[in-house]
Amino acid sequence: MAQTHILGYPRIGADRELKKAQEAYWRGDISQQQLLQVGTDIRRANWQAQSDAGLDFVAVGDFAWYDQVLNHSLMFGVVADRFVDGAAENKLDQYFRLARGRAPSGQPVAASAMTKWFDTNYHYLVPEFDAEQAFCLDSGWLLAEVRDAQAQGHRAKPVVIGPLTYLWLGRGVDNALDLLPSLLPSYTQLLAQLGELGIAWVQLDEPILGLDLPAEWCSAFSGAYQEISAAAGSPKLLLTSYFSPLRENLPLAFSLPVDGVHIDCVRAPEELDRAVALVGAEQVLSAGVLNGRNVWRADLDQWQRTLKPLAEQLGDCLWLSASCSLLHSPVDLETETALPQAQKQKLAYSRQKLAELAQLQQLLQEEAAVAEAGTEQGESTHSVAEKLRDTWREQCYLERASVQAKRWQLPLLPTTTIGSFPQTDLLRKVRRQYRNGEISEEDYLEHLRAEIAEAIRRQEILGLDVLVHGEAERNDMVEYFGEQLAGFVHTGNGWVQSYGSRCVKPPIIFGDISRPQAMTVTWSRYAQSLTSKPVKGMLTGPVTILNWSFPREDIHRSESCLQIAKALREEVLDLEAAGIGIIQIDEPALREGVPLREAEHADYFAWAVGCFRYTCSAVKPETQIHTHMCYSNFNAIMDAIVSLDADVITIESARSDLRLLSAFADKTGGYPNEIGPGIYDIHSPNVPEREELVERLKKIAQVVPVERLWVNPDCGLKTRSWAEVGSSLLNMVAAARAVRAELA
Repeated sequence: MAQTHILGYPRIGADRELKKAQEAYWRGDISQQQLLQVGTDIRRANWQAQSDAGLDFVAVGDFAWYDQVLNHSLMFGVVADRFVDGAAENKLDQYFRLARGRAPSGQPVAASAMTKWFDTNYHYLVPEFDAEQAFCLDSGWLLAEVRDAQAQGHRAKPVVIGPLTYLWLGRGVDNALDLLPSLLPSYTQLLAQLGELGIAWVQLDEPILGLDLPAEWCSAFSGAYQEISAAAGSPKLLLTSYFSPLRENLPLAFSLPVDGVHIDCVRAPEELDRAVALVGAEQVLSAGVLNGRNVWRADLDQWQRTLKPLAEQLGDCLWLSASCSLLHSPVDLETETALPQAQKQKLAYSRQKLAELAQLQQLLQEEAAVAEAGTEQGESTHSVAEKLRDTWREQCYLERASVQAKRWQLPLLPTTTIGSFPQTDLLRKVRRQYRNGEISEEDYLEHLRAEIAEAIRRQEILGLDVLVHGEAERNDMVEYFGEQLAGFVHTGNGWVQSYGSRCVKPPIIFGDISRPQAMTVTWSRYAQSLTSKPVKGMLTGPVTILNWSFPREDIHRSESCLQIAKALREEVLDLEAAGIGIIQIDEPALREGVPLREAEHADYFAWAVGCFRYTCSAVKPETQIHTHMCYSNFNAIMDAIVSLDADVITIESARSDLRLLSAFADKTGGYPNEIGPGIYDIHSPNVPEREELVERLKKIAQVVPVERLWVNPDCGLKTRSWAEVGSSLLNMVAAARAVRAELA
């Protein structure tokens, strides 16, 4: 009989218990012991959910206090030198120092760099290697979780990032592959330790097998897995990959000395037959048939028809799973009390996906008698791209820049922010009261007007050159627009982790998308009426709204993206007509949506970049279009970013210690228009010193012409307090003025 398992489960808790406990601990409201107990309770609840669903294995080691990659960095002793001085009093506080630059004990320090986990909206903390990197195993946390799961009566399957993927994710050395020989002994030691605990199977995640890997990395797999599979007492190894077809690496995966291979049958259903032909006589084939990154119920009848012959052929060597870890899916649909039943019955969150696996396992023991169902096809990517072929603005950037400079008369190194300002406890309380019917709509709107007026007042005092209204009316940069657009459905508890304690609640695209009415014009017009300085209109771009929503599966994503772009184009023109002459259209998810295989890039950029340009191609030349991107590696997609044709782009730069800036540097051909590299990290509570910002700005000015350089933070300020924001922006403006004076 086919076996069932998952690659990982959400760690935030059904009611975001982890987030609440983390933040309470950082504030000093609860003890470390209380925080640890919350983690224990979440892990045990997750294991029990898998056991109750009848899964044959329970995933262990998928929990993290902040990030699973950081877990591995600490497990292997990968800690940058700057974290040694002023170290925290205990391991958990030191963990949080690496993650966010500050903890209840230890000295503040620059946090670890953060970037996107492959093509998801999850952010991982980048391992920092050096040429003399030494690895030292400290696996106590994982072994303790395994023992606890076993004590609870579960058949534990530990989840570990594979050695090649772990090295690939890091930075700091020219070729991380050179570190492989010194890393592998830690893996063999870890596997031996797990074997001593009676573990039968260990899951080793190697998602880089879905990339266009250099030949030397492909070659390294064989020797690496020969070494770690030979560990004395080693458990059986399940090699897992996801998010992408394996293609030329599929034979490689099955040729390794592993006992099973997991493939993503949602992203690459065409590889299932090839995998069956490649699977060894003693190997397991794990088929990821449920979409771990979406919320729609699976077509179990279809999978029954597809898998029935394989189940008969492979027996218990066929394993059923989700395509990837359920980290990217909400926890439990049963917590959704307000969704209409007609919508709810079409959805499956993580807990429901466990039940689907059990149901599919049962179906494979029955006769497949369901007729083949037809599927409707939407527009192709080619037809969408054709509609977007001619979406450039009439005037080139240089012509527009001249007109815009005359209109705005901004100083050298103009200062601005990315858009959002702190969402205070009072603001959240008022929003909650309004949604619960405890205050009137007018009372709510009056409070929002007061918040916006305060944001404008503070910015003028700070001396910023281009202001924002602060987005007090928005719960989230995507969810807000989803609430205004037809075609979306909104959940009450559909939370997924983005990073650390940051959770987002993606809207669900249920149908065709349109704009019933203006979404931001009233607030932008009001903010502009309060000041003589320009106030940016703030929009989330079509690609980001798409990528940070749960998309339809009955049409191609490009079709939904074009529908969103058409709605936003109407909004842009209404903002312009209302006198808003600087409009920012954020696209932080453009890079994240890029397919992992280079052969698919051209099709993606044809519609993604085209949709962005379509939103703003009809504005007047004096209207300045901004966009924003963050926390991704942009080097490989610079041509696409340039093709967005935005007048100004702002990017995250400080968190990555200006590494991302090299892709945008003028000397390498980079970004030809205006650019605002972030000069301080907004995800750390540390307030940057003025002198630090002056030096950083001078360093940026060495690679970006100052006449095209803007000054701003890395990202939006929604998650910070006003005390932190005020001090940080004051120092940022002072730094800009100091450098401006030197250049005068």
